[in-house]
Amino acid sequence: MNRQVLDPAPRSYVQHIYLLARSNRGAACAPDTQNLQDVHDWLLHDATRIDNVMLMFEEFMWRCRAANLGIDRCTLHIGTLHPRVVGFSWVWNSTDELCDEIAADANAVNNVAFTKNPLYRVMREGEIIKVDLETEEGVNSGSLMQDLAEQGYTAYVALPLSTAGEMHNAMTFATKRPGGFPPVDKERIRGLIDLLALHVERHIVQRIARNVADTYLGPIAGRRVLDGEIRRGDGEAIKAVVFMSDMRGFTQLADRLSGPEVTCILNAYFDRVSDAVLNHGGDILKFMGDGILAVFDQEVLGEKAAAEAAVKASREALSAIDELNDTPPATLPDPDLWQPLKIGIGLHRGEVFFGNVGGEDRLDFTVIGRAVNETSRVESLCKPLGQELLMTAPVKEALSGDLQTGLNEMGEHALRGVGKPVAIFAA
Repeated sequence: MNRQVLDPAPRSYVQHIYLLARSNRGAACAPDTQNLQDVHDWLLHDATRIDNVMLMFEEFMWRCRAANLGIDRCTLHIGTLHPRVVGFSWVWNSTDELCDEIAADANAVNNVAFTKNPLYRVMREGEIIKVDLETEEGVNSGSLMQDLAEQGYTAYVALPLSTAGEMHNAMTFATKRPGGFPPVDKERIRGLIDLLALHVERHIVQRIARNVADTYLGPIAGRRVLDGEIRRGDGEAIKAVVFMSDMRGFTQLADRLSGPEVTCILNAYFDRVSDAVLNHGGDILKFMGDGILAVFDQEVLGEKAAAEAAVKASREALSAIDELNDTPPATLPDPDLWQPLKIGIGLHRGEVFFGNVGGEDRLDFTVIGRAVNETSRVESLCKPLGQELLMTAPVKEALSGDLQTGLNEMGEHALRGVGKPVAIFAA
């Protein structure tokens, strides 16, 4: 998840919980009046055409509000399959009229604020929790209950939605009505929840598919595969700046460290370089041993912007590796065994084929073509030329201002498989 940090004000969330998106359409997103059958029919028909969970959930809650079901606050929580996120949640209430989509990163499950929340027991054990916030016992049952009582809520209910996976999905409801939820409302709400749960399961499957595709293929390639580009040969020619990085001395490193230690070093290197590429709009296509192949698509970013993004990403990656050498995390092996970590980066601009290649039953969505091969040759010059970042003239010519004037000419060099010597520049 390439997380963009958003300001949650006027709300606040605990550590390891991040605001991803917000909707403030308010009651206007639903009809002024609804009955139970109206909400039921909407779930069976129109709701199936809404592909955004936040917008569907928000409209569902305002329809429930219009049906006078007495819900003043509601949250929806689902688990997911993602290397950096354990789950997503949606938080709605009728007071500030906001609906938020939030994510819990992998460290959230170790946070006391999360494990002490009654919701944790619902998701972990499948419990149903009911709290009367008009009693001293209920108010004092936890910090969340104290907060809700101070805001005027009279009852809180949390219940599981399904038992799929290790963690249950869950919903919570709170009301400000004196006496809490009347029994008749509980039955009416439960019937709607059963239908909503079907939508939730559908969206979970879709979200997990996107997460897996994004994680293993990259967001651009992943989206194209999910959109149906799955046959061998599917794809298109694109103009892009090709980025290729390589770790220096990897063979020697692998000889003197154990497999887990090498993996640890590789992941630290991949983390820093891939973050730099993603931060500047690049798309990582492949991790090749100790190398990274990425592209900055000119059709998406623009010719000048793609070249400048590639150069800025390269410099950010090199700075991140320098910082890794200067202040290595305690989780890495003894620095004397691997420092200093050095990498080389090559950049070239040209046309590549972006699509499916491979066997009939095992495909890879990647880029191939002359520009990719030439980028590899450019990167291999980093070591003999004593440089960390090299680029060809086509990349240089697309740059402007200080990015271009600050380059050093390294002369023309013969590249294997290329007819004429190529002008190389160092940044």
